[in-house]
Amino acid sequence: MHFNRKFTSFLVSLLIIFSCSTIHAEKLSMPQINGSSSVLIEAQSGRILYSNNPNKKLPIASTTKIMTALIALEHGRLDEKVKIKGNSVGIEGSSIYLFNGEEISLRDLVYGLMLRSGNDAAVAIANHISGSVEEFAKLMNEKALEIGAKNTNFTNPHGLHDDNHYSTAYDLAIITREAMKNEEFKKISKSKLYVADREINKYFYNKNKTLNQYDGGDGVKIGYTKKAGRCLVSSATREYVQLIAVVLNNYTWFNDCYKLFDYGFENYKPMVIYDKNQFIKNINVMNGKKDLLPIITKDELILPLTEDEKKEIKTTIKLPDEFRAPVNKGDSIGNVKVFLKGQLIFTGELIARENIKEKGIIDKALDFFQKKFK
Repeated sequence: MHFNRKFTSFLVSLLIIFSCSTIHAEKLSMPQINGSSSVLIEAQSGRILYSNNPNKKLPIASTTKIMTALIALEHGRLDEKVKIKGNSVGIEGSSIYLFNGEEISLRDLVYGLMLRSGNDAAVAIANHISGSVEEFAKLMNEKALEIGAKNTNFTNPHGLHDDNHYSTAYDLAIITREAMKNEEFKKISKSKLYVADREINKYFYNKNKTLNQYDGGDGVKIGYTKKAGRCLVSSATREYVQLIAVVLNNYTWFNDCYKLFDYGFENYKPMVIYDKNQFIKNINVMNGKKDLLPIITKDELILPLTEDEKKEIKTTIKLPDEFRAPVNKGDSIGNVKVFLKGQLIFTGELIARENIKEKGIIDKALDFFQKKFK
């Protein structure tokens, strides 16, 4: 694709579609949360709705396994068989009781990792994907940096204590946000029971009580060691809004995550900023069989906002003045940026609505004669 270097940025007015009843604006009452660190974010934009020491580096216990599962899903095939090595057996702490030489699917291992918090499953996944725990940790750290989790360092796939193994509430929130974009991860996280394809120890019940105790609960992972204390990463979705709550070293872990969810859902109401496939404008096409290319939004954007914030949303569109054919339907052409009180909170893609072929020799000849004898 060839962009004209001259770009146009302009403000556009959007018809805001309210998906909730009008509420009276009022000063938000912040929840009282225990523990060393906590954060609440909105999943689609990653916007922070509440935080307390969100960037404090802390041990994170088995919440580590969110990243382990994501790496497994991105680098492995769930139906492939994994032969268990001796160094994956008898790992300290929670276990799915693997035995040396057992053949088990990667799918079973990932479910055992997430639902039963199997430390042996974590090591087996690391050995299968990377050949060793050390090499797998490199993949985890590379992914963390790619996501933007800059205050995180992994040394293992399970979260058993190591002084150099740490993260933050905010980093865990954005790692979880990334993981939740993976439909398979989301399905695993929400599963209350999974039956593995093995003879014994095959029933994996999810330890995360969020699924049963909180309306809209999606998972995702609990963790505990003596050094880390009680750690919980939770997700809940209501009315098209997904919130992710993280509390670290918190003895009231579940209740405090529920308080954060209540705070978010009660004070921030969903607004449709723009719809999927919403028409934005036509741009000129150079050397194409059509002169104009319609530009649309790739996805819808629904953001939770307070009543006061609804008046503070502005958007800018960045598109080339013209585009050179050929163009394929779905090609990325530009972007839409959403600002709240002057701060950028989301960037979305703008794409081509249709295919436009490049002019051939005959087309060019016809153009020449039409201009000459006009």
